[in-house]
Amino acid sequence: MVVRLTWWGHATLLIEDRARVLTDPVLTGSLVHLRRRRGVRPPAATRKVDAVLISHLHVDHLHRPSLSLVEPGTPVLIPRGAAKLLAGLPLLPVEVVAGDVVPVGDAMVRVVHAAHDATRWPFSRIRGEAVGYVVEGEAHTYFAGDTEAFPGMADLDPRLDIALLPVGGWGPWLRGQHMDPDDAAECLPVLGAAVSIPIHYGTFWPRGVGWLRPRVFHDPGREFAARARIVAPEVDVRVLAAGTTTSVLVADRSS
Repeated sequence: MVVRLTWWGHATLLIEDRARVLTDPVLTGSLVHLRRRRGVRPPAATRKVDAVLISHLHVDHLHRPSLSLVEPGTPVLIPRGAAKLLAGLPLLPVEVVAGDVVPVGDAMVRVVHAAHDATRWPFSRIRGEAVGYVVEGEAHTYFAGDTEAFPGMADLDPRLDIALLPVGGWGPWLRGQHMDPDDAAECLPVLGAAVSIPIHYGTFWPRGVGWLRPRVFHDPGREFAARARIVAPEVDVRVLAAGTTTSVLVADRSS
């Protein structure tokens, strides 16, 4: 059984496993003060999916201009309390909290805990607790969204196959509830996934400061892989270029 994963940069992935699922889509060349410095804009075919998964409310994860490009009528799983942020878009909001299970195509999407800011903007009245997702098809694929490590990670899924983990950000300094490459690699022995792909780095950067701490833009994926070789050498870490696809062979569990 083969699962296909395409990383379009930052936290945007197309997961193809009994369903087509798009995570935290940013489909444009820029957003607010950030510009896309690596990878191409996802093509039109990316916009036709069985569901969109939104991990939290920050604009680099819930990006209305990108969501407006998604095929009308597409279900959008979004943290509870935030559906109003999709007002005016021809989409189907499905508010979720950790513990929910939602059928998507021929797969199931299980909503799990994340440790990250619940607001849209500082001082915003709209809140929605950040979540992660486990897509259960041929494989069990964990999309962490944005999170720091938390104690319950060991209990997310006893049969996890693939872990999509954030290892950076979009600016010269990583602040708040995020993981750097070492933090993310230290989660691998806890999660127990056979394959891991680093995400949430090397795509968007503030305009005019490409010269400032370029290592933080370019190197988190490589640094994650290097640390993983030490703390979890059994994990197949795949560092993708933005816009590329990898296929994961999953054992048949039906027997």
